[in-house]
Amino acid sequence: MPSPATLTIDLKALAANFHTLEAASGAPVHPVVKADSYGLGASACAERLMVEGARTFFVARAGEGERLRAALGPDAAIYVLDGCLAGRAARLRAAGLKPVLNTGAQLAEWQAAGGGACGLQIDTGMNRLGFRLEDAPEPFAGLDLVLSHLACADDPAEPMNARQRDAFAAAAARYPGTLRSFANSGGAFLGPDYAFDALRPGICLYGGGPEGRPDDRIRPVATLSAEVLQVREVPAGESVGYSRGFVADRPTRIATCATGYADGVLRAYSPKGLVAVGAVLRPIVGRVSMDVCAVDVTGVEIAVGDRVELFGARRMLDDAATAAGTIAYELLTSVTARVPRVYI
Repeated sequence: MPSPATLTIDLKALAANFHTLEAASGAPVHPVVKADSYGLGASACAERLMVEGARTFFVARAGEGERLRAALGPDAAIYVLDGCLAGRAARLRAAGLKPVLNTGAQLAEWQAAGGGACGLQIDTGMNRLGFRLEDAPEPFAGLDLVLSHLACADDPAEPMNARQRDAFAAAAARYPGTLRSFANSGGAFLGPDYAFDALRPGICLYGGGPEGRPDDRIRPVATLSAEVLQVREVPAGESVGYSRGFVADRPTRIATCATGYADGVLRAYSPKGLVAVGAVLRPIVGRVSMDVCAVDVTGVEIAVGDRVELFGARRMLDDAATAAGTIAYELLTSVTARVPRVYI
């Protein structure tokens, strides 16, 4: 039986986005599959990306890396962006994971445990993770990757992009022969001087645009859909949902759909959220509930058992995120485990 709410992942579209990013940057693509591939399933996504040629992946947590290693086997290189936290070196080594070292303490922890292949993050202005430029260590045994992270790649006009690029180029020159990775999804489209040796994309692989809005170069990958549980006629003057969040100003046809905030449909979807009902977009009305939401389907052919699309090919991910006052990253990672993932 199909689930009342389903997240469908198009692996062919994922593969197409992978190759689009390759072509745009002119550099190999090393996918970011942290947070379970942004909620789409890291094992399934990484396995398909390996078929397309990917061999190096990035996760955030050691536990993510361990699960990915079990899925991919020994041939993939897996970097852990958290680095080598206290007491974690043996665990990283046992799973063949490469920490991206962010501090002198992490470097000492890794070397005290025997060292080995690892990465190094240089902070070029984001002030999040990594060594400050003036504190970057001298070259050391085992270092095979140096990286940094763009803070404003979704805004091509932002001068900070070029400042970070130049700072990274100068810092990376201290580590000759080491792979250099700088550009994220947005950085892939900033120009060839941002690509360096390897691209490190996330959101564009999974269907989000490089500038936080739909982009014709990027194919939709994930579709969140929900079944219609009931259709009712609401007279003018009556309300829908908790706290009378919507009051009908005319006779209104309402479809109650089987997805709510327990599935990851943010309450902020209402009152600006739209869903695709067939070929048209119709508004979510009233408060999003735990298990259901209400959609105004006045004048639309729809019946119990039909499905509406919260985001996908007919309701683009970035547009849905903007309506909810957030970004595509949060929208994808908010879809909960209650919603089954279906791969096509």
